[in-house]
Amino acid sequence: MQFMLILYENESTAYQPGSKEFETMMEEFGTFTQSIIDAGQFKGGEGLQGVDAAVSVRVRDGKVERTDGPFAETREALGGYYLIEVEDLATAKAIAARLPIAKTGTVEIRPVMVYGG
Repeated sequence: MQFMLILYENESTAYQPGSKEFETMMEEFGTFTQSIIDAGQFKGGEGLQGVDAAVSVRVRDGKVERTDGPFAETREALGGYYLIEVEDLATAKAIAARLPIAKTGTVEIRPVMVYGG
């Protein structure tokens, strides 16, 4: 089964690039990512730029509306994702708990609907 591990963190309290804590977390992410690559569980993933770089698009009554920032106002912002392939939800939960961001943010796990062959 494929699962999306969706990473959320409060940007106002996140470790800042250049800080020792940020560098340590990036090393931890590198180690984590390599471990799921080596296990054959990694399908893809990337980090995202901050919400200040986001643009939301909606079409209402045939009119396109564009707004700066994310659609939802939340304390935690979407910061990145991993796409993994594992046997079951229990394995996905165990992998999510190993993510460095799980210590300071949230990891949402969503089963992926795989269409076609």
